[in-house]
Amino acid sequence: MGIESTIQQIAIAAPPLLFSITCHEVSHGYVAYKMGDTTAKDAGRLTLNPLRHLDPLGLLVFVITRFIGWAKPVPVNPWNLKNPRRDMMWIALAGPTTNFLLALLLALPFRLLTGFNPLLPAYLISFLNSGSLPHLQGAQYFYVPVFLMLGTGIIINVALGFFNLIPIPPLDGGRIVAGILPPSWAGSYARLEPYGLLILVLFLLLGGFNLISPFIWKTSVLLMG
Repeated sequence: MGIESTIQQIAIAAPPLLFSITCHEVSHGYVAYKMGDTTAKDAGRLTLNPLRHLDPLGLLVFVITRFIGWAKPVPVNPWNLKNPRRDMMWIALAGPTTNFLLALLLALPFRLLTGFNPLLPAYLISFLNSGSLPHLQGAQYFYVPVFLMLGTGIIINVALGFFNLIPIPPLDGGRIVAGILPPSWAGSYARLEPYGLLILVLFLLLGGFNLISPFIWKTSVLLMG
C-alpha cells in the first residue's frame, strides 16, 4: 500500500472517527452531569473539541490501522450520583446509543447522495477494499470524498456501538451488565475490571470480533439502503 493511499485513507476516516469518539465520550459526561456528577464538566470534557479527548495510544492505533481508534474516557465519580449502580448503567448506555444515532443521522445524507448518483456505493466498496480514491473529475472532487466520509462514518459509528456493548468491563457493555445483575453478582462481576483489558485482548485474539462483525456489516448495509 503506497503512501498516497495511506494518506487518502486517513484523510477520509479521520474526521468521522474523531467526531464519533468525541460525541461518544461527551455523551457519557453529559448524562453524568444531568444525573448530578460535574466531574467531566469541571475537567473541561463537555466539549466537542476533539483535542480535549484525544488519547495518544488510541491515535497511534488509528494511524496504524486507519480504521480503529479511541479517546480518553471522561471522568465520572459515582459517589456524586443519587443511585450509583443504576445511574452508571445509564451513563454507560449513553455512549453506544449516541453512536447508533449518529450512524442513523449520517445515513440520511448518504441515501440522498446515492439517489443523486447510484454509482456512489460502488466507490465506497472500492475504497474499503483498496484504500484508494477512484479517478475523480469535476464536481466529483467535492461530493465523492464527502460521500466516502459519510459511509465510513456510518460503519465507524455502528462498529463503536457494537464494540462498546461487549459485556467486558470496563467497556460500556460491562457497566450495563453490572447495573442489571443482582447486587451480589454485580460486585463479583465488577471485580473483573482490573483484568478487563487482558480479557478483551484474549477475546479478540480468539476470534471474538468475528462474533460482532456480522452485526456491524448487516446494520451498516441496512442503514445505507
